[in-house]
Amino acid sequence: MKIAIDIRRMTEFGIGTYTRNIVRALGRLDRRNKYFLIGSPEKVKEIGPLPPNFHSVPLLEQDTTAKGYFEFRTILKRLQVDLVHIPNLFWLPRTLPCPYVITVHDVLEHMSRSKAHSSLRRSMHYQLTRRVLKGAARIFAVSQFSKSEIEQLFGIPSKKVEVVYNAIDERFLHGHATDAERQLIAERYLVNYPFLLYAGRISPHKNLVRIIEAFSALRGELEKENKFPDLKLIIIGDDLSGHPDLRRTVIRSGVNNDVRFFGFVPIEVLRIFYDIANVFLFPSLYEGFGLPPLEAMAHGTPVVTSNTSSLPEVVGNAAVLVNPENVFEIMRATHRVLIDQSLREKLKQRGYEQAKRFSWDASARSVLRVYEQVAGGTTPENMSLTAQDEVPRMRA
Repeated sequence: MKIAIDIRRMTEFGIGTYTRNIVRALGRLDRRNKYFLIGSPEKVKEIGPLPPNFHSVPLLEQDTTAKGYFEFRTILKRLQVDLVHIPNLFWLPRTLPCPYVITVHDVLEHMSRSKAHSSLRRSMHYQLTRRVLKGAARIFAVSQFSKSEIEQLFGIPSKKVEVVYNAIDERFLHGHATDAERQLIAERYLVNYPFLLYAGRISPHKNLVRIIEAFSALRGELEKENKFPDLKLIIIGDDLSGHPDLRRTVIRSGVNNDVRFFGFVPIEVLRIFYDIANVFLFPSLYEGFGLPPLEAMAHGTPVVTSNTSSLPEVVGNAAVLVNPENVFEIMRATHRVLIDQSLREKLKQRGYEQAKRFSWDASARSVLRVYEQVAGGTTPENMSLTAQDEVPRMRA
């Protein structure tokens, strides 16, 4: 087979992690088929060493421009590929010279965010996205929750949607932080105190306002008990400039000196923060998958997360689940996880086990099998085995 993969969005959160790791895993597993990675050669370098059956095909134009669309189509036609994998949801239909498979990470933009637009624009966006999904040879959903959302929201037949789970980046599996790494955090970031951690995108659906409010309430409780007097909240994410509400919440909640925003940090540093955090907080309102809780679990850090969307499916019985809209429930769960040593140890052991249940190699095998079905003209209706038969069974 000749397979093209569109890597032009590899610098984006989520999509980038997925693309890099799926390509790396395919490189480990498949030396037979020929792969064309279409996008910036610099982005290909970020993936790391690949076998000789992987080829970089330069395309600097973005997928949102007319020039990018036509150049992409021309490349596919010239290479005569059997199929192309587009690892992100898009909404402008593409007339491509080969079948395409698409990965859908979530459908958030068709829910809360879309309410900011006019009803005509929302309707057009929905209809065009539905047409894109209907035209795909197969759709990869990153969780059973996302699969259900795609089927119900867009009317896509269940057999057309394959569940292929995400997994954590292998760099989070390099063991616990060394004394030297802990010293680096103490010296470079001046962190030498116990802390709660949030890591992820800075966005309204991530529920950071309630995290800060819950932390403020927790500080009050701990003060009464004379425990953790120097506890801080550390927030690691992208640019804060577009979210002045977070700073206002910190001031209003009276925790100006106890909440620290670090912005983006590289994975090599983030893994140390995960490792030394007392509790990882992730009460997100909506997740198509939700990698950060698994990343924290791989380091033995207890997790408090939401009982909604895909998160119960991802964390299983290895985290404390809360109603993300209830500040005091978030606070009480965090207090319990912080204080109860037997619970902490139980969550630590379960977290290690849960993080191991997800593997990029297993996901890439499912993806490769679908490539073979699509290139061979197999339709969901006449398949004897679907990817859903191979996904790991998640514990409730």
